Amino acid sequence: MRRPLLFLFGLLLCSMAAFAHAYHTSLMDVRYNVQKQQLEIALKVFTDDFEKALSAGQPRSISLADMPAAQTNPLTAAYLKRTLHFGTKPGETLPLTYLGMQREGDAHWLYVTIKLPAQPVRSLVLHHQLLLAEFDDQMNIVNLEAGGQKQSTLFRGGEESKTLSW
Repeated sequence: MRRPLLFLFGLLLCSMAAFAHAYHTSLMDVRYNVQKQQLEIALKVFTDDFEKALSAGQPRSISLADMPAAQTNPLTAAYLKRTLHFGTKPGETLPLTYLGMQREGDAHWLYVTIKLPAQPVRSLVLHHQLLLAEFDDQMNIVNLEAGGQKQSTLFRGGEESKTLSW
């Protein structure tokens, strides 16, 4: 009786592990800092998903835990510059400054700033393709805090570009 229960318990644990990461999503918090005329961005991604994206086209797999920041930071910055485009009008891409990353459980927070033009900004065009090439079901959630307002928007395949206004 004990052996079948152990087997069932083991089977349950294995099936739970398989469903622990059954979805692909990222969470981006964007804050418009009027005094500094910049966007301050914190982006949360699942580590394994992000490592897969960073590894594409590389001679060996990328491991954020095993590789020094001196190696992963340039890859991360380049990937973010390819997949995230912020502008004040369609077709514009403002320069993105990658600040670094921090591990949190099975995910990483990536930190970025984007300098905005000196004139007041009332809207942004965001082209968000993070992890869309790697996962058909990828969903990228963006929470924006600007002009005293908060709003959330969902980006996914076929819906990569949106205008955010406040």
